[in-house]
Amino acid sequence: MYEIAHRVLVLRTDPPRDVTATIGVPYEEPTGDWSCPYRIDGLDGWEHERKVTGVDSLEAIELALAMVRAALAGSHEAREGLLSWDEAPSEQRPQTVYVSWDKIRDVAYIAMKHEIAPEETVSQVEAADVVLDFGNTGQLLGLELTDAATRLPSEMRI
Repeated sequence: MYEIAHRVLVLRTDPPRDVTATIGVPYEEPTGDWSCPYRIDGLDGWEHERKVTGVDSLEAIELALAMVRAALAGSHEAREGLLSWDEAPSEQRPQTVYVSWDKIRDVAYIAMKHEIAPEETVSQVEAADVVLDFGNTGQLLGLELTDAATRLPSEMRI
């Protein structure tokens, strides 16, 4: 595969290892459709070249980027918070959070990752009507918000 773009992420395991996502050059198939190869090295199950097909080269690239993004974000490693981009831009970037809202009790929980095991929370801090859950390295895992109907931003009320 001829590479047009790649990004190296770090898998924070012991020892740490690289996860490399690569997008290849799109090419025209005999049918007239366009395909774009991609590959993710360092994640179990993704070590071989794959491709997506679109109506033109731009759509093929867009689909390849979407597949890589979905594969990385949906991986077990990402859900456990083990994937990081050491060369990430220093400016503030959007982060996905996961919101659950118990409308009957009017309590919302905003999690910083997809799933949090009960044993991951090693300390809690209460501040006003918020309970902050922290992991063993001090990272914020999530927060519980009371009076969610009025305090939870409208775009987060699902």
